[in-house]
Amino acid sequence: MAATSFMKLNATSSQWIAQQPFNQRTGSTSFSPARRVSVVRAGSYSDELVKTAKTIASPGRGILAIDESNATCGKRLASIGLDNTEVNRQAYRQLLLTTPGLGEYISGAIMFEETLYQSTTDGKKMVDCLIEQSIVPGIKVDKGLVPLPGSNNESWCQGLDGLASRSAEYYNQGARFAKWRTVVSIPCGPSALAVKEAAWGLARYAAISQDNGLVPIVEPEILLDGDHSIDRTLEVAEKVWSEVFYYLAQNNVMFEGILLKPSMVTPGAEHKEKASPETIAKYTLTMLKRRVPPAVPGIMFLSGGQSEMEATLNLNAMNQTPNPWHVSFSYARALQNTVLKTWQGLPENVDAAKQSLLVRAKANSLAQLGKYTAEGESDDAKKGMFVKGYTY
Repeated sequence: MAATSFMKLNATSSQWIAQQPFNQRTGSTSFSPARRVSVVRAGSYSDELVKTAKTIASPGRGILAIDESNATCGKRLASIGLDNTEVNRQAYRQLLLTTPGLGEYISGAIMFEETLYQSTTDGKKMVDCLIEQSIVPGIKVDKGLVPLPGSNNESWCQGLDGLASRSAEYYNQGARFAKWRTVVSIPCGPSALAVKEAAWGLARYAAISQDNGLVPIVEPEILLDGDHSIDRTLEVAEKVWSEVFYYLAQNNVMFEGILLKPSMVTPGAEHKEKASPETIAKYTLTMLKRRVPPAVPGIMFLSGGQSEMEATLNLNAMNQTPNPWHVSFSYARALQNTVLKTWQGLPENVDAAKQSLLVRAKANSLAQLGKYTAEGESDDAKKGMFVKGYTY
């Protein structure tokens, strides 16, 4: 065969392979002829990174995620009849971050850039409100999802350009950990191209974050969208996390200085058969034990549209037996839904809203310790929050 013909055939074959569902391929998506053993280099922040990660992964505590973009925060405010203004966003985030006693249950808070640089109405920096309660300030650093050309209608996460300089500025502002969220869609395949792009982007972000003193939260969210079974979710999750850790190692990321934010292994939201907390715990822990090294300090689960009570019950089930890692939570809606409904944007409701935040934070703290029961949960806590095609 002529060289030019072979090149055309090879290019066509590669394009076809990249667009196939991941489960139709064998082996790694890396086509390098030989793999070299990566050596983790000790950076100038190594000791601090390990200390920060262990602080966040401390018993009975987890992460409050309030890193919604201004547009998404606007949707939350609109649900209670408030305009999307900086004043209203400030009022809501101030309510959350000035809740007395929050540090007993919350070890870290992920903020949007606006909040990291913001102060309360009485002039105190939001960052200082957290530090006073021994809560580690964190920052969302990705720039959101955009269409991935050449894929099966999938997305990739942008934000690597300028990330090093931004991370250095965030560290100077008080942030000590970072979050980068990308997604994988099971109904879309997922294609090998999308999985590889997600894993590589997360690995590059993690390496850059560690170089600048920020503990990276590694989050390839496997979306709930779809009618697939829990076995299909397990299959995809194992392949995604295998790819993620391969590229983390290739980028010399220190595993002791990262945290993970995985999805729980559940059936698709539209699947006819629902899974019990015990089944979800079994499948999720199976995936983690097969794919996640014990050097990783903490697994901080996302809620992904589950109801407040459902997310807490599932977390509790995973903590009924000892795990090699701190298995905890990094919830947004599953901590805030009742808070918003209680607040309604009214000053006279602030104290009650803060109390509702403590109730949910304490429930998840107990779940991290394996001691939660659903007795006395409100009807609002039982309502699912899944939104098909949800965007942040």
